[in-house]
Amino acid sequence: MQMKKRWFVSAAVAAMLSCSGGTCLAQATYPEKPVKLVIPFAAGGATDVLGRLLAVSMQEKLGQSVVVENKPGAGTVLAASQVAKAPADGYTLLLASNSTLVLNPVIREKLSYHPINSFTPIGMVADMQLLLVAGPSGPASLAAMVSQAKADPNALNYGSFGTGSTVHFAAELLKSAAGIQMTHVPYNGSGPSLTALMGGQVSVASDTIVASMPLIKAGKVRPLAVFAAQRLKTLPDVPTMGEAGYPNVEISSWFALMAPKDLPAAVRHKLEKNLADVLALPEVRAKLVDVGLQPNWGSAAAVTARMQNELPRMQTVAQRAAIKDE
Repeated sequence: MQMKKRWFVSAAVAAMLSCSGGTCLAQATYPEKPVKLVIPFAAGGATDVLGRLLAVSMQEKLGQSVVVENKPGAGTVLAASQVAKAPADGYTLLLASNSTLVLNPVIREKLSYHPINSFTPIGMVADMQLLLVAGPSGPASLAAMVSQAKADPNALNYGSFGTGSTVHFAAELLKSAAGIQMTHVPYNGSGPSLTALMGGQVSVASDTIVASMPLIKAGKVRPLAVFAAQRLKTLPDVPTMGEAGYPNVEISSWFALMAPKDLPAAVRHKLEKNLADVLALPEVRAKLVDVGLQPNWGSAAAVTARMQNELPRMQTVAQRAAIKDE
């Protein structure tokens, strides 16, 4: 009994020594004020919809407001840098994309944050699938496109919504796997890229399901294949790249919730559980699917593992295709 008493005393002393300036109390009562969620894209897009849905759902469980701040610019670098420099107290969070955590690091020689060392991952959130689409005068199928490109290496060009974007990397993965040449024509956003496709300025375009789906439904563009492991429920007749003969051509846009590095463990655990609970709600999952996103919760460890898996792979793509920030 005496030993047990001494153990409790020692544990209490250790706990007191590990806390200073009210740190433990602050962690135990977190959050005591509104939490800011920084979104590195402009208002109105699919990522903004995702962020606002998360904010509303998370604040109901946290008991504090979660305020969205849109900070677009420099390919998500501005927002990521802001959060990386913020206090590690759980009151500033980032809805990061794989552009933030994987693509920027491999195409930019100088970056104001480190994808792994500058952040504390909270969890995976969702994926947005990508696909290859053709315009009215474009190739009828992926096989026809590859045949045309092999017959005349200078015959085809493809549009994307920007140099170094996920859709740029997707098209370069396909080019390498198929052994073909196509000229990249980058645009400032999906709207201009898909408009150029419909007008015949580019032969095909690589884009997101969110941006392409309305035009597919309207019959203005035709889907050739999806950059996914499985067919999409919304496009059940469109083959995957693997089914078309290119099994390693898989890539998506994905999103993860991040905090500044050295986030206290108690705060991280609370946020991680909150995110897991929110993404398990049927109504939240249904809303994500409605805007073209695939709910894909994963732990903090899953975020780190995905980054570590994709960074060398995308580095290889960037070097082979000479993709650099412009």
